[in-house]
Amino acid sequence: MCAAIVLLICSPLIIAIAIAIYLKMGRPVMFSQPRPGKGSYIFTFYKFRTMTHDRDAQGVLLPDEARLTPLGQFLRKTSLDELPQLWNVLRGDMSFVGPRPLLVKYLERYTSEQSRRHEMKPGITGWAQVHGRNAISWEEKFKLDVWYIDHWNLWLDLRILSLTLFKVLQREGVSHPGQATMPEFQGRLSDRNSPESRSPQ
Repeated sequence: MCAAIVLLICSPLIIAIAIAIYLKMGRPVMFSQPRPGKGSYIFTFYKFRTMTHDRDAQGVLLPDEARLTPLGQFLRKTSLDELPQLWNVLRGDMSFVGPRPLLVKYLERYTSEQSRRHEMKPGITGWAQVHGRNAISWEEKFKLDVWYIDHWNLWLDLRILSLTLFKVLQREGVSHPGQATMPEFQGRLSDRNSPESRSPQ
């Protein structure tokens, strides 16, 4: 119900952003990608597109920092690129608060402890997002995600939502130091080779 109400309220803004992206970058307006949710269930994740599809002479996509447009930077800094995830919440794939949904290929790279982040639905915002977002390391993110799962309650969610608004206004932690976004999570080879530490597929 909350997602439906917020979608309705934000619909003029969503339409305006979609038009701006179409005029600046063309189609598609949305970025969609398979992501793992609760229990590693794969769903289609939506965001507003913030990068071009520019490639080098060999047909390889250029680095993120080369493809990120000024409009895309603005959308990321203000977190407006996340608005389409209200549809994911409405569908039941995501929640307002929870560990952020990451790439499917990361599933086999998690330790058994890190994979616990999939015990709950992923969220638009989360405990890790209000404690550094992309400015902290992957290991710190996962520790915060697991802490959230172990200490979840309604008041914690309300606290995270209020802190999210504050962090968005401050525009903190949008990118990792020296990166346009966040470097790829590689996992630890010793953990990935251990059968008991592999996440369920």
